Amino acid sequence: MSEVFVEVTRGPLVECIHRGDAVVVDKTGKVLAYSGDAYKVTYIRSAAKPIQTMNVILSGAADRFKFNDKELAIMCASHYGENFHVDTLNEMLKKINIKKEALLCGETYSISQAYRKKQMLENHQITTLNSDCSGKHIGVVATCLHKGYGLIDYNTKEHPVQRDTLEVVSNVCDIEKEKIYLGVDGCSVPVFGMPLYNMALGYARLSTGYGLNEEFRAAAKRVYNSMIEYPEMVAGTNGFCTELMKATNGKLIGKLGAEAVYCIGVKDLGIGIAVKIEDGNYRALYPAVMKILEDLKILNYSEINKLSQFKNPPNLNNKGIKVGDIKAVVEIKRV
Repeated sequence: MSEVFVEVTRGPLVECIHRGDAVVVDKTGKVLAYSGDAYKVTYIRSAAKPIQTMNVILSGAADRFKFNDKELAIMCASHYGENFHVDTLNEMLKKINIKKEALLCGETYSISQAYRKKQMLENHQITTLNSDCSGKHIGVVATCLHKGYGLIDYNTKEHPVQRDTLEVVSNVCDIEKEKIYLGVDGCSVPVFGMPLYNMALGYARLSTGYGLNEEFRAAAKRVYNSMIEYPEMVAGTNGFCTELMKATNGKLIGKLGAEAVYCIGVKDLGIGIAVKIEDGNYRALYPAVMKILEDLKILNYSEINKLSQFKNPPNLNNKGIKVGDIKAVVEIKRV
């Protein structure tokens, strides 16, 4: 059963609770701590992007098109579609000589509420490059071009580029591909369903290279380094992924997934963490992740202070006045 992770107060009452599940796994596959169901099966959603980006490297496409670390980082991203993101994406399209209309991710406003408001007020022309998944899609298209695969249906699970990606996800997360559930993500490509345990193990292996062959270790290292070198590419201005990696100076990588999934790989400790808020509400996710990281003593005082806006955010009314708190109460149980 999922546990109570976050309480939302209004005045003197707890008005709402959010339940969740979380697990901490070391690089050898040992469960170190958990709350709720460590083996809860759900979709990893966009938290899979760093692992999916490994396929761009492993295929040879990253080297052929000379993608730099900034460009690899935005392949891992759920970015906000800010101008600096779009500029980077346009440079990538020039490298592969493809127009943005070839991307099958859809045309969407920013996933950042603040930037979305700016886009609407300023009447931005929205294109596929504003999609938070456009970096991933450019990586997939580049891989197709390098491998000689067709582009028309690159988003289907039957397409060879998606079969290749499934093999990489299976390998890194140490789960047989036949046991991975396949759905359709918001950006139209396959999405992977698996136990939280395997998500956490995947991030432990991604951040350390443990259990991976030499080629996979090298690809994992490039992905990890790109994310910590360019954290602003992974989310955007004031985004949790961005601020978490900036504050921790290379100690860890963190990646959001839709419906309130979060995965973390802590390099020196050799551990992975996977968190899922049961009802998919983002307001509960970041406080829960912060408390888990603090309780595990992964964050020091200075890092916690830099991330204070995410730790115990206020519950605001329509006028922006604080009427309560959004407070994490998750208890992580050590094994």
